Amino acid sequence: MLELAKIRKCVIPAAGKGKRFYPLTRAQPKEMLPILDKPVIHYVVEEALNSGVDEILIVVGAGKDAIVNYFDRSTLDNDTGDYGFKNFPDIYFVRQKEPIGLADAIMHAEHFTGDDDFIVLLGDTIYRSNTGRTVTSQVLDVYEKIGKPCVAVEEVPKEKISDYGIVNPIDPSKDPFKIRGIVEKPDPQNAPSNLGITGIYVLGKYIYDYIRTLKPGKNNELQLSDAYNIMLKETDVYATRINGKRYDIGTMNMWIKIFIEFAKELQVK
Repeated sequence: MLELAKIRKCVIPAAGKGKRFYPLTRAQPKEMLPILDKPVIHYVVEEALNSGVDEILIVVGAGKDAIVNYFDRSTLDNDTGDYGFKNFPDIYFVRQKEPIGLADAIMHAEHFTGDDDFIVLLGDTIYRSNTGRTVTSQVLDVYEKIGKPCVAVEEVPKEKISDYGIVNPIDPSKDPFKIRGIVEKPDPQNAPSNLGITGIYVLGKYIYDYIRTLKPGKNNELQLSDAYNIMLKETDVYATRINGKRYDIGTMNMWIKIFIEFAKELQVK
């Protein structure tokens, strides 16, 4: 098998409306909500950089100018000396005119990724690894071993299944393991497993052709899971369990809980 090129590009969709944080998100994107002294999107970019990625595209939408402004250089960077990045990353931006689903957001990355395989990290999700390697690095290790599209998963409680894309595993006793398909936010009684996608995807240029064939699905949006299900007819797709913890800044309650958890750790230090 030909040696795979190391993935250097990351796409971060951050164009959602943030309805569950309204009216706070009238003036501030949810990706800019602070977790201690840094906004959520800062942690996401750090995760990418610490995983060996050095080119990042953030997909933004209306009302998301604060994200673009945050990654501009500032005179305060020189004054404080601690912006958080050892080397300021190459970050590019593209605007999604209307937030009509994750698949559509990724479609806006086609010119950025070109012929290269790439990784997708969601703009409202933070990871903490239980190992010496980042959670994203764990997924990239799987990709470099098998050379196939893959997704990161974790076990989710029954009451949360309807919040996730749930994979239909072929043999979940293995890791990584092949999947038969993905069901987007199923009712718990109809879910094929309790393994939910955590928001890390390794993809290649082939994904754009599948997205182009999509019609609106769940919530009248273009769902990435539907593109995966079409792709599965032609190639194997793998899933791997993350060895770490995922923090999803999806609701006000989640954000407050995570902020408090991080703050308690700071107090201990």
